[in-house]
Amino acid sequence: MSQRPFDRFIIMVIDGGGVGATPDAEQFGDLGANTLGHVREAAGLDAPCLESLGLGRIVPDWPAGGEAPQPNAAFGRMAEQSAGKDTSTGHWEIAGCILEEAFPVYPNGFPEAVLAPFRQAIGRDVLCNRPASGTEVIEDFGREHLDTGKPILYTSGDSVFQLAAHNDVVPLETLYEWCNTARAILRGDHEVGRIIARPFSGELGSFKRTTDRRDFSVDPPEGHLLEALKTAGLDVFAIGKIEDIYAGSGVVEAVHTKSNAHGIELTAQAIEGRRHKPGLIFTNLVDFDTLYGHRRDPAGFRACLEEFDRALPGLIASLGERDVLVLTADHGNDPTAPGTDHTRECVPLLVTGPNVSGGPLGDRSCFADLGATVADCFGLQVPAGESFLAEIRG
Repeated sequence: MSQRPFDRFIIMVIDGGGVGATPDAEQFGDLGANTLGHVREAAGLDAPCLESLGLGRIVPDWPAGGEAPQPNAAFGRMAEQSAGKDTSTGHWEIAGCILEEAFPVYPNGFPEAVLAPFRQAIGRDVLCNRPASGTEVIEDFGREHLDTGKPILYTSGDSVFQLAAHNDVVPLETLYEWCNTARAILRGDHEVGRIIARPFSGELGSFKRTTDRRDFSVDPPEGHLLEALKTAGLDVFAIGKIEDIYAGSGVVEAVHTKSNAHGIELTAQAIEGRRHKPGLIFTNLVDFDTLYGHRRDPAGFRACLEEFDRALPGLIASLGERDVLVLTADHGNDPTAPGTDHTRECVPLLVTGPNVSGGPLGDRSCFADLGATVADCFGLQVPAGESFLAEIRG
C-alpha cells in the first residue's frame, strides 16, 4: 500500500483570477490591482462554495471576510517571484521554475528583423502590427484582411505574437503552420513567450473568434513538475491550454477545451475515469481571462465565476479519499484596471479533499510552493519552492 499521503492532485487554474496586488506591483504599473475583489465590488458575487474554501479570507477588502465562518479547506495566497505577469511565466512557476528575466514585449509592434523573414516565409505582408484588443482588431482590420488575405498581427502588454485570420480566407492548418514558422523565427533576443493562433469567423461587422485557438510556447525550463512526474511513471493529464503552455513537455495525455464549462466537464470525467492513475490532473479555465478580464467586463467575470462556483460542490464530492483539489491562478487580469493587459497580483491557494487538513497557509513568496508540494508528495524534486505538504496532510 502507498506510503505517500495523497495519490492525486487536481490543479484547476482560474486564468487571470488574481487576489490582490503583489508587493512589487507598482513596478509593473499595477498598484492596487485586485481582480476578484474588484469583480465583487463592481458587479457583486454570489460564490458560497469558494467562500467556504476560504476565498473571503485571502482577498483584500473583501466585505466581512474576517468575520466569515472558518473555511473548511486550507487557504492562502502566493506571490509571483518570476519577472513577468504572463501565462507561461505563471504556469511555469506553479510547476517549480522561476524566471529571472522577463520575456520581451513589443509596445511599438515587432521590428523589421522579425517581420521581414516572416513575410518572406508566408509569402505575404501582415496587417496592424501593434498592441491591440483581440476583439477590436478583427473589426478594425477585418475588411482589409478579407480583401487581401493578409493576416492580422498584433501583440499586447504580454510577450505574445498573435496572428488572426478568418477561416474562409486562411485555412486553420495554414494558420497553425504560419504560427510554427513564427515560433522558429522568434528566437534569441526576440523569443516571445507565446505565438497564438487566433482564428475567427462570421461576417463583416459580426466577426467572432472561434474556439480553435492554439498557443505555441517556448519550451519550459528543465526539471519542472510535469516532467518530473512523467519521468517517475506518474500520470499527467492536461486539460485546456496546459499542453500548449508547457509545449507538451511532461504531458502524458492531453485534451483541449472549447469553454470553461467544457473544461469543468472534462475535469469531472478525469477525476472519475482516471482513479487508478496516481499523479496530476491539470486544468486551465481560460474564459475568465480571455472573455472577461482582457475585455474589462466585471459582470461577465462575475457570471463566469458563479458558474464555476455552482460546479465546484460536484467536483469536490467526486474526489477520492486520496485526492487533493487545488484552486489557483497564473496572474491577475483586473477588469476594472486601465488598459487590457494582465495585472501583477497574488493568486489564490485553496486546497481541499477528504483527507486535507484545513487552516491558513499564509502569504507565500512564490507560486513554486505549489509545485514543490506536489513533488514532495511523490518523493520528487523541482527547481524551486517550499513544500506545504506537512500543513495539509492531516
